[in-house]
Amino acid sequence: MNTPAGFEPGVVMPATLAADAVCFVWRDDRILARTAEPPTLPTLADVDGLGIEGVRHYLGRYRGTDCVAIHVASDSPDIDGWQWRGLRSLFLQLPEAELALAGRAFQISEWERSHRFCGRCGTAMRDKTRERAKECPACGHVAYPRISPAMMVLVTRGADLLLARANRFPGAMYSALAGFVEAGESIEDCIHREVREEVGIEVRDISYFTSQAWPFPHSLMIAYNAEYAGGDMRPCDDEIADAQWFSIDALPQLPSPISVSRKLIDATVERLRQARDQEALGRR
Repeated sequence: MNTPAGFEPGVVMPATLAADAVCFVWRDDRILARTAEPPTLPTLADVDGLGIEGVRHYLGRYRGTDCVAIHVASDSPDIDGWQWRGLRSLFLQLPEAELALAGRAFQISEWERSHRFCGRCGTAMRDKTRERAKECPACGHVAYPRISPAMMVLVTRGADLLLARANRFPGAMYSALAGFVEAGESIEDCIHREVREEVGIEVRDISYFTSQAWPFPHSLMIAYNAEYAGGDMRPCDDEIADAQWFSIDALPQLPSPISVSRKLIDATVERLRQARDQEALGRR
């Protein structure tokens, strides 16, 4: 869910906002959406008409329309005609651009919720002018929205993909391996460590694929391909329920198409199929 084309980031709230400004209203980890098919997000006119109160952060403009993140109290009531929805439940229901901006808004809302007080001295924090940051008026400590880098790697062995099912995954879904980068570690170091810890093998020929902001709650997923280099593949981590080599012609249930993991898998499968077809043509 990366920044959509046509979005101009901003920090300073305009003196006036149009009634059609899009509002991403968060109550903890739930976003407000109209109860409709398909669901829609509220405008500023809706928010003002419903009397919604909360801390507002300006996100910027998307194709000429202002976008605002609003963080409301955890005990804010339910609203007739509206629902508090988990963002994942809106996948494939909201336009991808709105989902990306909602993810951005959630990270800012979560930062607002978790950085009310200085982590150094405990004083109430205040917004820093012209910058997305909070500062402590007592000790000067500055806190920016948290971003946690995580690697994702799809390991291949010939025309087979190494996919794993984590205990937290719904149903029988499998995906590429992933893990958070530790302090003092490079992405490449993380790939080697996580693959070794999770499935007990070594990899080589690591190549960058793409990255994706993933607001659950504040990750930056950095995706790679890698080749199998040796070792006995088996689940080695309590978080991994199962791991298998899958043929590109017999894949299991995969993640949502909006996720970077699915984009990585789809692109790799297409590349391997093209290589196989070219090899078949060369043998004729």
